[in-house]
Amino acid sequence: MAENDTRKVTIAAIADLAGVSVPTVSRVLNGRSDVASQTRERVEELLTRHGYRRRPSAARTSSGLLDLVFPDLDSPWAVEIIRGVEDVAHAAGIGTVVSAIHRRNASAKQWLDSLRTRATEGVIFVTSMVEPPLQAELRRLNIPVVLVDADGIPQQDAPTIGATNWAGGLAATEYLIRLGHRRIGFITGLPQLMCSRARMDGYRAAMESAGLPIDDDLICQGDFYHESGFSGGTRLLRLPDPPTAIFASCDQMALGVYEAVRQQGLRVGDDISVVGFDDLPEVRWSSPPMTTVRQPLAEMGMVAARTVLRLARGEHVESPRVELATELVVRDSAAPPRVR
Repeated sequence: MAENDTRKVTIAAIADLAGVSVPTVSRVLNGRSDVASQTRERVEELLTRHGYRRRPSAARTSSGLLDLVFPDLDSPWAVEIIRGVEDVAHAAGIGTVVSAIHRRNASAKQWLDSLRTRATEGVIFVTSMVEPPLQAELRRLNIPVVLVDADGIPQQDAPTIGATNWAGGLAATEYLIRLGHRRIGFITGLPQLMCSRARMDGYRAAMESAGLPIDDDLICQGDFYHESGFSGGTRLLRLPDPPTAIFASCDQMALGVYEAVRQQGLRVGDDISVVGFDDLPEVRWSSPPMTTVRQPLAEMGMVAARTVLRLARGEHVESPRVELATELVVRDSAAPPRVR
C-alpha cells in the first residue's frame, strides 16, 4: 500500500502491513493490554501513517458498563451521586463500575490498567483531577469523559456538570443577614475545587452587598469532612468576639460544627445559627433539623450519565457546562441572633 494511497484504509490492510492478525489490530484500537509493546507501537505507527480514523458512533459497540470514579468513597455525598448515575444506567440496561483513586497517581494508573482490559461506555469523574496524560490516554482509547464538580480547571473538550454554587453561597449568607446576623463565620471546602471557590465567592458577595466587613478571622479552611467542621467551628467559637452564625460549605462540616457547639456548652439555633450545603438525607434528622442549601446531587449524577451515554453514541452535546439550580431549605438551625 503506497503511503499516499487515498483509498479507505481497512483493519485488514493494516494487519497485513504489520504482519499480525486482524484481531490483534482490533485489540490495539480498543486499547487492550494483551498486546506486546513492540507490536502495539508498530500497529499504531501504521494506523497514524495511513490515516486510519474511527468514527465514535460507528466504532463503539455497547459494553454494558459505565465507569464512575471518585477520589474517595467515604461520604454520603458520593452515595447520592451514585444513586443518580445508577438510575440512568439501570434504565439503559447497563451496569455501573464504581472506583476510588484516592487522589494518588498509583491508584489512577491501576484504575487505567484495569480499564484497558475491558470495554466501557464512558467515564464520569467526580471531584477528581484528570491529569493531562490520563486525558490523552482516554482520548486515544476513544472513551468519552464527563466531569462532575471538576477539580481545578476542567479540560476543554469534556462536558462538566455542576450546581449553582455561587448562588447557593449567596442565598445562605443573605438568609443569615436577613435574620439579623452581622458576624458570620464561614468554613470553606477544598480550595482547588471550583465548587468551593464559588460558594466562598457567594458568601463574600452577600457580605459586601450588605455593607458588612469580611473578617479573615471568621473564615476557616475546611476539607468537606466532619473533623474540619469541628475544628473550624471550635476555633470560631473560641474567638474573643465569636460569630453569631456559621455557614459551612457542606453538611458534613456543618454537623462537625454542631458537635463543636455542643462541646462549648451552647445550643444550635438558640445560641448560634448554623447553615450547611448539600441537603444530605441525614440532616433533616439532625437535632435541630438543619437549614441548608439543597444541591441536586442525584440529579447531577443522572445528567452526567445521560451526557456520557450520548457521547458514547456519537451524539453532539450542546453545552459543555451544565449547572443545576440550588435551593435554600429552611429548617430549625438558624434564628435571629440573641442579644448579648
